[in-house]
Amino acid sequence: MNDEQRQGFARICPDFVVELKSPTDCLSVLQDKMQEYLNNGARLEWLIEPIERVVHVYQPGEAVERLEAFGEVSGGPVLPGFVLRMSAIWSS
Repeated sequence: MNDEQRQGFARICPDFVVELKSPTDCLSVLQDKMQEYLNNGARLEWLIEPIERVVHVYQPGEAVERLEAFGEVSGGPVLPGFVLRMSAIWSS
């Protein structure tokens, strides 16, 4: 690795990604971003739309799952035992 590579961004992809859509974000841009993470090796992604009370769950090789007004979201096998309770997000 040369000096320029050491100073640049690490070429890694996280296993788990959470994206929280703000009122000014474009949903299609965020969806493209989530697909890019999947293409680069992410194993679980949640795209949360707090105003609409929707969670889009992305996993490799599976259709995007849309959970509407769901009470909690599980980390499944990627994050065993992790559960995000959505009440705090839905109430904000």
